[in-house]
Amino acid sequence: MREFRGKRYWLVGASEGLGLALAQRLSNAGAELILSARSPDRLAEAIARLPGRATPIPCDVASTQSVREAAAQAGHLDGVVFLAGVYTPMKAQAWDPDAVEAMCNINLTGCARVMGAVIPGMVERRSGHVVITGSLSGFRGLPGAIGYCASKAGTMSLAESMYCDLRGTGVEVQLCNPGFIRTRLTDKNDFNMPQIMEPGQAAQIMFEHMNTDHFSNSFPIPFAWVFRLSQFLPDWAYYRLFAPK
Repeated sequence: MREFRGKRYWLVGASEGLGLALAQRLSNAGAELILSARSPDRLAEAIARLPGRATPIPCDVASTQSVREAAAQAGHLDGVVFLAGVYTPMKAQAWDPDAVEAMCNINLTGCARVMGAVIPGMVERRSGHVVITGSLSGFRGLPGAIGYCASKAGTMSLAESMYCDLRGTGVEVQLCNPGFIRTRLTDKNDFNMPQIMEPGQAAQIMFEHMNTDHFSNSFPIPFAWVFRLSQFLPDWAYYRLFAPK
């Protein structure tokens, strides 16, 4: 079990949903938290629901300056969890350039901005814990997910590269790839979502993973197996199953 008591964790994208549910578990475990999101009002509401010490720092991960200022204000960190994300369901035939750019800018580049603000200090201290939130949708391209799949695939690849480089440095990197979670983002979907989880369920799985020394965790099982196994399917079989004409 990892010791969270007395540790300072920065949760980026933690004012609601999975982020807030994970914040509650870390707070219960004794961690001192810094919560960031774009809305100061939502952050204040989130802080009020936590049992332990927590500090709100508004931050827009789409802005390099905002991320750097928030990281400077956060100060010394033992860990950082990136949970920020946006999602707009979309087919290529209905391409919305602004929405696609926002998903790439927040989900992927936003993660890179946050990592760039904290990793150098952790490497210098030879100590730190980084957790990145990917998605089952990042394993292969899916229909109706222009922008989102690509941004999550990039985020997952970023975590994998970080893990490769930082092994043995004292900086631990973990990746969590959840499936459907009931939030205002998945409320946009008009299709069946197998094994959809409540935020608290997903947060518990994520928290338990953070207590291990394993790199990645894809959940829920067995739904996650579908996406992992899809990587081994030849193109003709994959697209016939997932995107029939």
